[in-house]
Amino acid sequence: MKAFIINHYTKGDLQLVDVPMPEVGDNEVLIKVHAASVNLLDSKIKSGAFKLILPYKLPLILGHDVTGIITQIGQNVKHLKVGDKVYSRPSDFKIGTFAAFIAINENDVAFKPKNLSMEEAASIPLVALTAWQALVEKAKLKKGQKVFIQAGSGGVGTVAIQLAKHLGATVATTASEKSFGILKNLGADVLIDYKKQDFETILKDYDVVLNSQDHKTLEKSLKILRPGGKVISISGPPTPDFAKSIGAPWFVRIILSLLSAGIRRKAKKLGIDYSFLFMKANGNQLNEISKLIEKGLLKPVIDKVFSFAQTNEALSYVESGRAKGKVVIKMIKA
Repeated sequence: MKAFIINHYTKGDLQLVDVPMPEVGDNEVLIKVHAASVNLLDSKIKSGAFKLILPYKLPLILGHDVTGIITQIGQNVKHLKVGDKVYSRPSDFKIGTFAAFIAINENDVAFKPKNLSMEEAASIPLVALTAWQALVEKAKLKKGQKVFIQAGSGGVGTVAIQLAKHLGATVATTASEKSFGILKNLGADVLIDYKKQDFETILKDYDVVLNSQDHKTLEKSLKILRPGGKVISISGPPTPDFAKSIGAPWFVRIILSLLSAGIRRKAKKLGIDYSFLFMKANGNQLNEISKLIEKGLLKPVIDKVFSFAQTNEALSYVESGRAKGKVVIKMIKA
């Protein structure tokens, strides 16, 4: 089958090659890929930025989101069958959606929302699970609370805004002014033009920050939180607790502890809880997200759809930072 791979860590292009069909384990399903979406995580893995916490064996097929149809099931699979239309964010070390087929553990797979196309559904898993695990699991966001979601027009931002509004929160976000209309329609209450305004002079006494930007922005975010508030970062720095949760070797734990020492110290001084989130695959949570989508409470925001042959162009577009919402790769023509 055809797949886009890296043979070594690189900032260059992925290579389109022929690879063997995936072997299907007892607890896995084989999915014929109809569409995948591109995430910055793909770029970071490609460049080797995450090799300490995700030590993949190379060569590696990239891709973290998929929608498709099940063509084979393992002998222990109970809840899925051949012909089911599904979507998924495969587990770490089991990724590889930039390919014609992928085998995924049944527990990481959910039924595709009935009201979405294959391309729309492919845009959802990683960003929606990130938003869910940040706002529902970690923040335990409640009605009446205030949350600051950085980079609202990004893939995570567009979903997180909608989820936070569903949970009853007041939502502030940053974006360029040309994105304000889209974000207002998604539910954002406070819109800040990052090119002209400083969010730390506008926002005050917030309960939660979802940080997706650089270290400087993270430090500024501490200033807008009330004592007892929470900052959840999906862009780092990782914490010792995270290193422990992934079973990282001792030297990686030390490195991550040193990297996050400064921000943890500043947060503690202000009485703020700092945590790092690296989202995990979870089919049950994805099924809950599907329910919200089918009720019209969450909707995908897609910037561009590329063909499978244009996978490198799609990745370059995401790396450029110009994408508003998600970028999707379409494997199969309608």
